[in-house]
Amino acid sequence: MTAADPRAVVARARRVIVKIGSRTLASEGPLLYERLAKTLASRRDRSFVIVSSGAIALGARKLGYRARPKEMSRLQAAAAAGQPLLMRAYEAAFESQGLAVAQVLLTHADLADRTRGNNARAALAALLEAGAVPILNENDSVAVDEIKFGDNDQLAAMVVPLVDAELVILLSDVTGLLDSKGKRIALVRDVALEALPHIHAATSPFGSGGMASKVEAARRATLAGANVVVADARDPAALDEVLAGKDVGTLFVVARERLNAKKYWIAFTLRPRGEVILDAGAARVVRTKGKSVLSVGVLGVRGEFRAGDAVRLLDPEGREIGRGLARCGIADAARVAGRRGEDLPEELAELATLVHASELVVGTHA
Repeated sequence: MTAADPRAVVARARRVIVKIGSRTLASEGPLLYERLAKTLASRRDRSFVIVSSGAIALGARKLGYRARPKEMSRLQAAAAAGQPLLMRAYEAAFESQGLAVAQVLLTHADLADRTRGNNARAALAALLEAGAVPILNENDSVAVDEIKFGDNDQLAAMVVPLVDAELVILLSDVTGLLDSKGKRIALVRDVALEALPHIHAATSPFGSGGMASKVEAARRATLAGANVVVADARDPAALDEVLAGKDVGTLFVVARERLNAKKYWIAFTLRPRGEVILDAGAARVVRTKGKSVLSVGVLGVRGEFRAGDAVRLLDPEGREIGRGLARCGIADAARVAGRRGEDLPEELAELATLVHASELVVGTHA
């Protein structure tokens, strides 16, 4: 390897997130926990965070379900029954290697709220400082939306700015991203050009993600400043080889233009509560220069947003060009839409800027 080799950067990563999917856990079982524990124990110069699926799959079997349930109540029941089994398996394997594990259950709401997100960041930092390995999972037994829409590929990407991760490893049941001929793609620098054309759908009776989810998670994580490797968990040497910087799996290289933690939060963690429709001139300025959204360039507003909520920014044709934080609620936004700052009454003068450039992200939305 040379200093310019992106795999060399992977080998130097000291803060690593390892995500393991349901299909992998279902097929590999106890052997995977043991391999994972041995690999992490042999690399104590690094800090690891594990994002683990599997609770619903384990719970479904425990409760006698033949496949992943579809009813929300049964999904919640399976998650509640399976989470203790999942942690018991991790604790047994890691304890034998002298490693402590800690369960951290998160919901989307935890990360969307700034205070709760900062609390999660502090707790994770304390665990890593103590030498423990946090085992993260979505709190599926209570978070209805997370069971229905979320998956742990995206959770792994959301955790990157929380722990300042340098590397994310998505362990799955494939050798990496494959091209149309079934050949592994070793390196991806541009997701849109080099990855999206090769996505193939994958289904499973227990898992909720597929290659499309992994590519999207990789896109988001690289924007947050981490390299991402999708590798085959069925290969006993895969994790060791990834950490050693060897050419296995598919490496998604960290983005040249990255998002700071706040803009990443706006783009990918917050759920928009409304929409701001811009005229053609304002849309062009926002899209090309990332300028603030001024009241005079707003054609209209939709939704039920309040000050501080995320909103989608649309051009006149309804195409999303970015996301940002509204500086007022929808009623005041409607009052100032289309009006120049100098024409606003004194009590609304500060709303001449509806979305400030420092709280606006262009072109990186899902």
